[in-house]
Amino acid sequence: MKTLENFPYEHVLVLGLAKSGTAAARVLLNSGINVIVNDHHAKEDAEIVKELHAKGANVIVGSHPISILDEVELIVKNPGIPYSNPILIEAENRNIPIITEIELAANLATESEIIGITGSNGKTTTTTLVAEMLNKSNQPVKLAGNIGIVATEVAESLETNDTLLLELSSFQLMGVHSFRPHIAVLLNLFEAHIDYHGTVQNYEQAKMNIFRNQAASDYLIFNLDDEKVTRAVKQAKAKLIPFSVRQKHIKGAWVNNGYIYFHEEPIIAQEDIVLVGEHNLQNILAAISVAILSGATIAGIKKVLTEFIGVKHRLQYVATIHGRLFYNDSKATNMLATEKALQAFQRPTILLAGGLDRGDTYEDLIPSLKHVKAMVLFGETKEKLKRTAEQANIKHIEVVENVGEATEVAYKLSDEGDVILLSPACASWDQYKTFEERGDMFIHAVHILA
Repeated sequence: MKTLENFPYEHVLVLGLAKSGTAAARVLLNSGINVIVNDHHAKEDAEIVKELHAKGANVIVGSHPISILDEVELIVKNPGIPYSNPILIEAENRNIPIITEIELAANLATESEIIGITGSNGKTTTTTLVAEMLNKSNQPVKLAGNIGIVATEVAESLETNDTLLLELSSFQLMGVHSFRPHIAVLLNLFEAHIDYHGTVQNYEQAKMNIFRNQAASDYLIFNLDDEKVTRAVKQAKAKLIPFSVRQKHIKGAWVNNGYIYFHEEPIIAQEDIVLVGEHNLQNILAAISVAILSGATIAGIKKVLTEFIGVKHRLQYVATIHGRLFYNDSKATNMLATEKALQAFQRPTILLAGGLDRGDTYEDLIPSLKHVKAMVLFGETKEKLKRTAEQANIKHIEVVENVGEATEVAYKLSDEGDVILLSPACASWDQYKTFEERGDMFIHAVHILA
């Protein structure tokens, strides 16, 4: 098991347990660091609290006393904790560095190539595609990060030849100082998470941390079709590798006459690819670029693209029942993601949408509803979405209680050849603990119909 090397801090506060905080505390303790753990919600009798106590940590639960900062030299915070937390505000006043556990993972992975992938949308699909392409090419790779696998836990067990492949959120990237991936990917930049970052500029600056420490010997793969991305990467020192669905004959990945190329080498015909949607085509171009630069074979890449049906809850094909195609896009927690999902289909679509009300209005969805024949709505935003559907002259609009009921109603409204799409355009927390739980309810309901 790897431990931290040349780590310059002796007294570290881990703020927030959950999965990443627990992993960070363990690796710090295993590396001989003095650790304080602070979590407002944990209980004294929790098993993880007992374990960390036994390993030598000072675990403080139930409150955030400012006094814990008196001997602290560094804070490793849970990515979800906002910087408005009083502990973090005081730490900044005292010039105490604040990082996320991604920095610890990078310290543990000094002998491995690191790939980092970020963007407002498409991170998980792209990261998963890269992992599959490398695996099918017999290139050893370990997947971690925002995809749901704690990076430090994976980095501790890396073999020398393993590549560490990280999906990275803006929350994680805001807390990196020296993190340097050999290959970085910036997929797109849209307005998101302003409640956390405060401004669009802060959000974009956090995303740009993925390439700030790169050197000329590194690679930065970027979306040439995204103006914000193209402007942002002008600051990069790494070698730029563009991808584009519009521009041709570029020194990266591109599309022409139904075929995908990398530089001038043909890779695969679009008609052979299982994933649908232009946004997924962008993800595919990015993934091909990463995979080739990391040693994947064309045969391995093609095998993945002819078999890969999507990541669960991200425009995931579920089933075909009596000619109706069911897709689960529960991860679509904002309007932009739902717009992308709708653009993937050119056939009559029944849209299932609704969820947590964050104060948004949904008029921006209207241009994307041209193929939508019916909408089945649920959650806190159902009345807002109903007004949007009425403005878009949707013929059939139904308001129901939950995703399970919505699935049944959508099937009754459908005809052979229709797409039935769960793409909520809202977070799930009004009715479900996670978007995964919401998507699983949809999948279960589809299986009942089948």
